[in-house]
Amino acid sequence: MLMSTHKRVNETEELMPPRAIKAVHPCTPQVDAFVRNKRADILDVLHGRDNRLLVIVGPCSIHNVDEALIYASELKKLADHYADELLIVFRAYVEKPRSSIGWKGLLSDPDLDGSLDVGKGLLASRSLFSLINSMRLPIATEVLNPLVAPYLDDLISWAAIGARTSESQPHRELASGLPCVIGVKNNTEGNIDAATSAMQSIAQPHAFVSIAESGAACVRTTNGNLASHLVLRGGSEQPNYDTDSIGKCVQQLQAKGLCESLVVDCSHANSNKDHRNQAKVVDEILAQRRSGSTAVKGLMLESNILAGNQPLTANGQLKFGTSITDSCIDMEETELLFSRIADSVRESSNRSIAAPIAAAH
Repeated sequence: MLMSTHKRVNETEELMPPRAIKAVHPCTPQVDAFVRNKRADILDVLHGRDNRLLVIVGPCSIHNVDEALIYASELKKLADHYADELLIVFRAYVEKPRSSIGWKGLLSDPDLDGSLDVGKGLLASRSLFSLINSMRLPIATEVLNPLVAPYLDDLISWAAIGARTSESQPHRELASGLPCVIGVKNNTEGNIDAATSAMQSIAQPHAFVSIAESGAACVRTTNGNLASHLVLRGGSEQPNYDTDSIGKCVQQLQAKGLCESLVVDCSHANSNKDHRNQAKVVDEILAQRRSGSTAVKGLMLESNILAGNQPLTANGQLKFGTSITDSCIDMEETELLFSRIADSVRESSNRSIAAPIAAAH
């Protein structure tokens, strides 16, 4: 039965403008300096000026702010412990892309009940980002709705353009003006052509419709963002973290004059959406590093307080510290993987020191 076509919008609710949201949870001078420094640190790792490995780690999605802060507190201890080997960035995803239906994330539905209180979600997301940066943990997130970015952009050190949006012109335009480092994922089929085209577009100047700090519609003109790189997340046919896949990716990036450094997403299609397989991906990348490969500069891990995931049920009874989207590894396994990755970084550093000494003799 066809519905009447004359009215499909139930109501229109005005949101607080970016300037007002930022005034509630301001970016302090200390946090601003921290974010700027971490963006520079990430670029140094990607371009080989810093020998550490970038590790973007955290829940598949944030659904409980208190639990996220508990996780962040534990992650901060590990980040400090492994600071010489790893640049750890907190994966704080508050928007979730949906190919059909499902919960859209803390920003869209903070009460987990379909009430879709976006205004509350914006405040909760900005508050969380501000608190985590104040703990001196940098933030990584996916930029999904281009109109949301002006509310959060000053608190983000690394942002993903996702597998479903790498072909989107509005997202490419948005990324061209963002102040953070941009990771562009290959598409869901595993093809990197859309991602490399996105990187080329992101590097160029654009002019597009956006919202100003005042909340008014505006035309935003950008200079282009040269700080983008490719993220391999696997595809529908097969993973793409093996030696051959990485070699082909590097060749394509070289041919287009793009950043040749890669970040490998150890979850999603590369793990066949099974959190227990993330360690296998890590071990394969570390084996490649031992063989002399330097292409992979970073890893992404989906990690939470407890392992696995759980459904978002109507009664709202949720297990503490457990994902309601993709399954995650727990903190114990996260620390074990950090230890293995850090050992690999130290081994690489020792080989780099030993090589010129051996040559001198």
